[in-house]
Amino acid sequence: MRLTVFGPGYPFRGGIARTTTELVRELGSRGHEMLFLTPVHQYPRWLYPGISDRDPEACPPLDVATAVLDPLDPLSWRRTRRCAEANRSDAWIMPYWTWAWAGLWRSLLTSSRRPPAVAVVHNPADHDARIWQRLAARRVLGGCRGLFTHASSLAEQLERDYPGVPVAHHPLPAVGEGTPEDRRTARRRLGLAEDRRVALFVGLIRPYKGVDVLLEAAAGLPEGSDWLVVVAGEPWGRLGSELEQQAETLGLVDRVRLDLGWVPEDRLADLMDAADLLVLPYRRGSQSAVAPMGLARGVPVLATDVGGVPEVVKDGVNGVIVPPSDAAAITAALEGLERDRLDGLAEGARRSASMLRWPGYATAFEELLAEVV
Repeated sequence: MRLTVFGPGYPFRGGIARTTTELVRELGSRGHEMLFLTPVHQYPRWLYPGISDRDPEACPPLDVATAVLDPLDPLSWRRTRRCAEANRSDAWIMPYWTWAWAGLWRSLLTSSRRPPAVAVVHNPADHDARIWQRLAARRVLGGCRGLFTHASSLAEQLERDYPGVPVAHHPLPAVGEGTPEDRRTARRRLGLAEDRRVALFVGLIRPYKGVDVLLEAAAGLPEGSDWLVVVAGEPWGRLGSELEQQAETLGLVDRVRLDLGWVPEDRLADLMDAADLLVLPYRRGSQSAVAPMGLARGVPVLATDVGGVPEVVKDGVNGVIVPPSDAAAITAALEGLERDRLDGLAEGARRSASMLRWPGYATAFEELLAEVV
């Protein structure tokens, strides 16, 4: 098929950019003729309160990519539509995750010359979405001929919300897996003690991700516990200073290490390889792109029971599932994860990672395309 994919890619960073780029690469490797239309701007500054949304190391540049999208400039949307129409594709593919791109998506969907559109639904609406943000999502997703998502629970929600629209799902695979390195070497580079168990949170730090709950859980560990909680990621707005104040108030200097800032690709790999456990203390959410990354490197996951996360993190197999917003449950789970149990869950992580591969993801996506086109 000839396919046009819209969405963020090089030189932007973030999970949507990385996964959209990988989808383009995988579909291209399977013989599809690809055009990847990428943005010149990704977010308005007020919507993305981090330092920058660019990182040339986050995504590889692709020969099939053309930077033409500007979700912030309605005057450019007609030009984008003409560029896509000229490709005479069999289908248009667009990720949905935030209302900030909804205007551009709606502009594309109004084209009378467009082929069927398929949305890759990372979030059916923004995290903590207001009514108007949910309406923006419905206007976009309701205009698509197919919906692809990453958990059966999300697929069921989409089937209820958009009756008659074909829906398919497949767990989101890991991006940039690489070969895991020796834990001792990774810890040496990061300055982490070799004799402690390390629980890692990594990623963009937003309120719904519950990092404050994780710090509260660390404070509840018994005296003499060898757990070290490492929090690595760029904080959203004022969350960084709030977490630093919380750690100081709770007296966590010996139990928590806060590495607040964007985590580049090489450091992300070191953090994963240094960790005994990946922690996703989410209050709510639809899925996690971080969980498959940890599993692919043989790191078990302690996660909360939100969205489609338990479909990837299997309690007692490759990780532990606890209720959301429950610091005591996280504390108890950490206390119960002795080294021999961690080793068993790590083996389960390595086995389950084999089911989270891009070829399987692309096959499921192709099956939906065949139904829609």
